[in-house]
Amino acid sequence: MQTPPPDTAHRPPLDAEQLRRGLAESGHAAFFSRVEVVESTGSTNADLIAAAATSDDHRVLIAEAQEAGRGRHARTWVSPPRAQIALSMLVRLPGIDPAALGWLPLLTGVAAVDALRVTAGVDAVLKWPNDVLIGGRKVAGILAEVAEGGDAPAVVVGVGVNVSLTEAELPVPHAISLTLAGAAQTDRTLVAQSLLIEFARRFTEWRDASWATGELADAYRERCATLGMDVRAELPGGQIRTGVATGVDASGRLLIGNYAVSAGDVTHLRADY
Repeated sequence: MQTPPPDTAHRPPLDAEQLRRGLAESGHAAFFSRVEVVESTGSTNADLIAAAATSDDHRVLIAEAQEAGRGRHARTWVSPPRAQIALSMLVRLPGIDPAALGWLPLLTGVAAVDALRVTAGVDAVLKWPNDVLIGGRKVAGILAEVAEGGDAPAVVVGVGVNVSLTEAELPVPHAISLTLAGAAQTDRTLVAQSLLIEFARRFTEWRDASWATGELADAYRERCATLGMDVRAELPGGQIRTGVATGVDASGRLLIGNYAVSAGDVTHLRADY
């Protein structure tokens, strides 16, 4: 028997003031130029991309509901209002080697895993490149899009986390929400705060290391459940490659045997779904 969807009274709005206060208390408030919460928008990523030319760096936009949310490969990302965290951040990376830009969404995945482990008390892991899983089911996705190129590229990173969705509300059968996973904490304000704090910490360390990826790569590999798994990769152009995921190289590409995959859909063949 499916649980009926909670009414809006059981899905309180994000508390923007509490969120900002929590960032200040953590010592990371100065990292963010602006943290804004809106009731609804088409896409938080699209909004920040459109504003990138005139917007301050490290701006955050969170929407209670998205009408045209997007995931990787232009897939839609939908959720009932206040059942999810839909959060985007605009960052600039001065002096970075363009080849290292692909590490930004992977860094965000590391931050998301750590935030959910610490704040929600769930056993979150990564599926390459940056899906966040609990028990083999997807609880969060990440989408990074370049807004401006040049010597200091501007990139918008979006994070979507399923918080209180019921089984009936899940977009696909292999998704899950924090509530369904039995999370110890499902207060969206606290979870969003933790996501921002972990991102700020990881991004600052990476920037201060002049965008070197050694320590970041080690942290990513520790959290990536794809490594050691039998996988199936659907590559651009319709090519299929299967084998054991043996590692992640210096560019963030997944190694299937000795073959490096930079883009594509990867399925864990021994997953729970």
